[in-house]
Parts: sequence; C-alpha cells; structure tokens
Amino acid sequence: MSATTSTRRRGFLSGLYTGTGAFDIVGKAKIWYIGFGLLMLVCLLSVIFRGFNLGIDFTGGSQIQFPAQTAAAPASVETVREVYERAVGREPDAVQAVGTGAAATIQIKAQAISPTELVALRQAVFDTFKPIGTSGQPDPRVISDTAVSGTWGGEITTQALIALGVFLVLVTLFLAFYFEREMAAAALVALLHDVLVTAGIYSIVGFEVTPATVIGLLTILGFSLYDTVVVFDKVKENSRGLLGLTRRTYPEAANLALNQTLMRSINTSLIAVLPVLGLLVVGVGVLGVGTLADLALVQLVGILAGALSSILLATPLLVDLKMRDKRYRAHAERVQQKRRRRAEEAAGHVPADEDDIESDTEVLPTDDGAAVERRRERALAAAASTPARAQRADRRSGSGAARPSGKRRR
Repeated sequence: MSATTSTRRRGFLSGLYTGTGAFDIVGKAKIWYIGFGLLMLVCLLSVIFRGFNLGIDFTGGSQIQFPAQTAAAPASVETVREVYERAVGREPDAVQAVGTGAAATIQIKAQAISPTELVALRQAVFDTFKPIGTSGQPDPRVISDTAVSGTWGGEITTQALIALGVFLVLVTLFLAFYFEREMAAAALVALLHDVLVTAGIYSIVGFEVTPATVIGLLTILGFSLYDTVVVFDKVKENSRGLLGLTRRTYPEAANLALNQTLMRSINTSLIAVLPVLGLLVVGVGVLGVGTLADLALVQLVGILAGALSSILLATPLLVDLKMRDKRYRAHAERVQQKRRRRAEEAAGHVPADEDDIESDTEVLPTDDGAAVERRRERALAAAASTPARAQRADRRSGSGAARPSGKRRR
C-alpha cells in the first residue's frame, strides 16, 4: 500500500469518526435526487405493472404442507406439481421447498379446493412420497392443510392499509409539532420512499407478501423515522440562532449535522441488520420457518432503504425547503459577503474592518440557546482576531517590541 493511499484512508476514517464536516453530502443533493428518483420510478412501475405475489392470507386459498423427508420417491418441486395436477385436475399456484435438513418441508399453495379434492390430494401425496413423521415411519398425519377464505383475506388487506395510513398521519403530526413543517415534509418523503422501495423490491423479486410482511414493514418504518429524527435533532441544534450569526450557512450547518451523526447512523444500521441476517440464516435456513422469511426479508430491505434515505435524502431535501425562505437566502449571502471581505483582508486588498467581530450580534436573540451560541462565536472570533490586530498596530507604529502582557512583576 502506497503512502498516499494510506494517508487518504486515514483521512477518510478520521473524517468519518470525528464528524468535522469532511463529507459534502448536502452539496451533492442533485446526485442523490437522481439516484433515488430512478430507484423509486423503477419500483413504482413494477408495483403497477407486475404487482405482488400475495399470500393466501390476502387472496384466499389453500396451502398443503408435508416434510421433505420421504420413504418413497424424492419430493422434488416438479414431482409434487405433477402429483397435484393429477389429483386435483389443475396446476397449483406455487410449490416451494422451505428449510434444510430435517426441518425441510414442501409447501403447495393454490386456489381454494373442495373437501373431496383435498382428500384425493392427501392420499395421492402419501401414496407417492410417503412422508416420514416424528416416529421415523411414514405417517399421513404429517400432511397438513390450511384454508383461508377470500373474504378474510380482503379484510386483512384493508386492515393493513388502514394501519399504514394511520402510522403515516401520526408521524407527520409528531414531526410537525416537535420540529417544524419543513422537517415534517422531508421526513414524510423519506418514509414514502422507504415504503415504495421496499414494496417495489418485493414486486421485482417476487417475494410472497404475508401479514408478517406488513408487520415487518411497520417495524422498519419506525426504525427509519428514528434515524431521521436523530439527524434532524442535530440539525436543529446546529441551526439554533443561525440567522443572528455569520459563521456558516444553513446548508453548511445541516451538512455538519449529517457528518456528526453519520457514524452513529452507520453503526445503528449495522447493529440492526445483524440480527435480521441471523433470523434469515437460523430461522429460515436451519429451522425452515417460512413466516420468519417474510418478516426478515422485509426488515432487511427496509433497514437498508431507511438508512440511505435518512442520510442522503431527508436532510438535503430539508435544506432545499429551507432555502426557499428569503431569510435564509439573505443570511447565506451575508455569510458569503463576510467571507469574501475576509479573503480580501488577508490578501491586503482592503483594510481590516475593526467592527467585523461584532457583526454577529446585530440580530436580536431569539432564545437563550441563540444568545449562548452568539457569545461563544464572539469569544472565538475575539480570541482569533486580537493577536492579528496587535501585529498590525505594531507594524503601523514601527515597533517590533512585544506588547506588554499587563501582568505585574513581583
């Protein structure tokens, strides 16, 4: 590894852990908008034209399940499909193998079948495969079936949509009261992004949508909201009394807040993803529990989408909404003017402004926090500028002697 590469890596890690504003996330908002916009468009088109692979809990139907370990013919997906078609007279909607090892099972999902067809199917499955029960011998009782009516599935769908709508309304009200309208709007857009992307990925890949999927979706929306609130709370702290100061603009204060919370967001997301991966590996791969697959998959997709939207979408959108206010645009112009003047002073093009240090106190305080922030800014400016003024005074007087310290010798 070259010295340049090592230095860049140390600089990257240092900026990541110290949160000093090394990463210009807000400044690259157009790139994030284009990326998120294309992703949302693809997901939306998939939801509209491809639709979802709804489980029988939503559509109604029948599900037959039996162990994959058999004493006769191997229970492959193709063989099971042929047996079902021969016994019932039509093809099943889906046949899949779930789990591995002793916990492996075969699941058949189809439209509702009559009791007569069910008896014929169970007998055909047992005669063909002879699935092994807990006793180690073929047992017809291990062939289980579940029936769900279409009416009950429609009620589940309605209740799921109502739950999602209530959640979004309550989130909007909370953010509007706790923060402000712009933050509430930005957070709501990020939440809608998480919902659409998670739903779109389920539509594209063809994951089965079950009630566990809806529960997982509501869970990850809460996680995404938590991450966004953490970032917005830091933005609110950094921008307190900002209009009375000229040290940084609102986009810079928001970008600094993102950098200060970036490592926390990454760590939180990683810690949240690890148990979900464990749930997928152990619950699905080892135990073969299909319900855990539905729950884990939606959480995995939602956590990743929520982490990205809270960092790269919510805060840049908040900045754009804020900068539509003429007060913040005027403040940004004052900050830029002050920086240009300081650059000219440093280059010797214009004389130093002796009153520049007090310019941050011209605006009336808005609250105690703003006053404290202004006093801190003023103290920092005074500490940084006084020696420079003393040196300029010495140069004008032609004296190179050190200035008296004001301390009495004993």
